[in-house]
Amino acid sequence: MKKIKKLEDNLGIVFKNKEHLINALTHRSYLNEHKDIKVHNERLEFLGDAVLELIVSDYLFNKFPDRPEGDLTSFRSALVKTESLADTAKKLGIGESLLLSKGEEDTGGRTKDYLLANTFEAIIGAIYIDQGYEKCKEFVYTHLIPKLNDIIKNRSDIDNKTRIQEITQAKYKVTPVYEVINEEGPDHNKKFTIVVKINDKVIGKGVGKSKQKHKRKQLLAALNILKRKFNYLNINISSVKILCYAKNKIKKNRKKRTTILQNSCYGK
Repeated sequence: MKKIKKLEDNLGIVFKNKEHLINALTHRSYLNEHKDIKVHNERLEFLGDAVLELIVSDYLFNKFPDRPEGDLTSFRSALVKTESLADTAKKLGIGESLLLSKGEEDTGGRTKDYLLANTFEAIIGAIYIDQGYEKCKEFVYTHLIPKLNDIIKNRSDIDNKTRIQEITQAKYKVTPVYEVINEEGPDHNKKFTIVVKINDKVIGKGVGKSKQKHKRKQLLAALNILKRKFNYLNINISSVKILCYAKNKIKKNRKKRTTILQNSCYGK
């Protein structure tokens, strides 16, 4: 109960029914080792996600009466994305209070972004059940909304690929081309070399691989030439963007090969 009291202090909320908070902190894996526990946090996460979206949408709608829907959607996405919620969860010390299985604990569950983000939403769901919408609104305004100023200032509501495209179209009137120039290793552990071209000239290159489906922490080498060229706009190319491109390309190639094989089998 000491951890619960400490977390309540961090959250700035004293729950009327502590079970609501405990349920929000209970990961599904915990039930595998504690058969007497029947409730995990996924239903609360579902509820909290909806409440959070409403609170943020309402705030943005009233805060920016002249902004188009596209801007509001972009701001909201940046505020409630996994990395943003996980960062807030870490600052609140939510990971320390999670109820996890030993296996999940041993694999770093307390610091996994997606797990922390999900728990943050579950806590919002628990607050809603325990104390209502206005208390949820107060919580979100205190711990999440302050991020908005930096989001707008740093344009972090715009993904890196879009930033690069905006810059190249503005400066060179062309769209950048992303090209996989090399693939190494087995399918489950591919290593990709990606280049970015403008007017057929390579302006940056990144190399990297993904070891786990849900692990997004590994970075490819930064596209140093591009970063130096457009440093004033804080361009930062991550492995996620390049790797996603590469994975999509591989999937398309696999699908194409499968189609060819199927056609050959049927004599087409």
